[in-house]
Amino acid sequence: MSRLRRKIDKYLIDWKNSKDKLPLIVKGARQIGKTDSIENFAKNNYKYFVEINFALQPEYKTIFDNGFNVDKIISNISMINPNFIFEPKETLIFFDELQDCINCATSLKAFNIDKRFDVICSGSMMGIDYKEIESNSVGNKQDYIMYSMDFEEFLWAKGYKDNQIEELYTYMKECKPLPNTIFEVMMMNFKDYMILGGMPAIVNKYIENKNFSGVLNMQKQILLDYEEDIAKYAFGLDKARILNAYRKIAVFLGNENKKFQISKIADGARNREYRGVSDWLSDAGIVNISYCLEECSLPLKGNYNPENYRLYFADTGLLIASLDEEAQDDLRKNKNFNTYKGAIYENIIADMLVKEGYNLYFYKNEKGTIEMDFFIRNKDSLIPLEVKANDNSTISLNNLIDSNNYKDIKYGIKLCNKNIGFNNKFYTFPYFLTFLLKRYLKDTK
Repeated sequence: MSRLRRKIDKYLIDWKNSKDKLPLIVKGARQIGKTDSIENFAKNNYKYFVEINFALQPEYKTIFDNGFNVDKIISNISMINPNFIFEPKETLIFFDELQDCINCATSLKAFNIDKRFDVICSGSMMGIDYKEIESNSVGNKQDYIMYSMDFEEFLWAKGYKDNQIEELYTYMKECKPLPNTIFEVMMMNFKDYMILGGMPAIVNKYIENKNFSGVLNMQKQILLDYEEDIAKYAFGLDKARILNAYRKIAVFLGNENKKFQISKIADGARNREYRGVSDWLSDAGIVNISYCLEECSLPLKGNYNPENYRLYFADTGLLIASLDEEAQDDLRKNKNFNTYKGAIYENIIADMLVKEGYNLYFYKNEKGTIEMDFFIRNKDSLIPLEVKANDNSTISLNNLIDSNNYKDIKYGIKLCNKNIGFNNKFYTFPYFLTFLLKRYLKDTK
């Protein structure tokens, strides 16, 4: 199995070469390639590598029992495995599955002060109070949030080169329609990516087989693994509530308004009983949360209703794998995505926006006359972003742009199965260019 190129690869090299580097915590969902990426980085950039997995090697949980002095920690590690070599400036220490040994986070301050060894921690953050880690290591660590493969990484896996991706961006920046061949090929790639998602093992299997054979079973296994992790890391009554919410994500996305409604999860379920459940799933990297704006204006943070939200799968391949078998067969054979009320297209765009570094917000007024899927912003404008599963009218997008009530909105963006264009009110981009949106907004007014 060939190793896939990932964006974290460059980040890790930049981190190693930075003058004032801090111990690094790589966060993200299970099976997205965190461990593989860190191991590959260590192999190519360090003379010695000390790897400890707290889930698979629980004996190492005791290494912090007599304090956080670096020499004591190294002495304890060496007592368990005398073959490890600790050479200053030449050794990377990798603590994997941080969620199974929270004490490890406290040691980062000591390692940062000591400066002899580079340290990386990794974990899914399932069931962890991250505020506790923050207070234990504030100012002594830096965080990197890793996701499953984005569409650009998928294109790399398929063999596309940086200059070919740059060509896509050139058409986008110059607002010129893509040639038909490029448009059709990229749309086919994008539909494959929607079905597969970005889990590296799944993408690798698809690349090697050149078809979807065996992919669904792998996806279903990941869904089951997530359930097992919820059962393992969630505590008390929260366990059942988190599982209930997790199993209903696809159901609510299939509804017309897509709102995640606690009252419909289980008989008698109340909002206050489920407070924190969506945050738990988000912290674990399983879902992306989109909040309803109170009003369509800047700033976005603080301008939303925390009780009104939508949950999207953080990997669209897993959403599709959670549908019934007939739906999956239809999607794999016919690529018939439009049947699902736009839920799959919304989910993939939410996924792509998050991987671009955006928080998710939507809007729906009380009368239901205006509804917008997402909002992003540039330096001084609020930009409504409409996702269309088919080429029907864009009433809400036009209303938001035309109305004098929304001073922060100067133009909009429509994402759909159409080529690049601009009608003096909103830009039209094919779905697959979403991964270039942030760069585009930085380069244009």
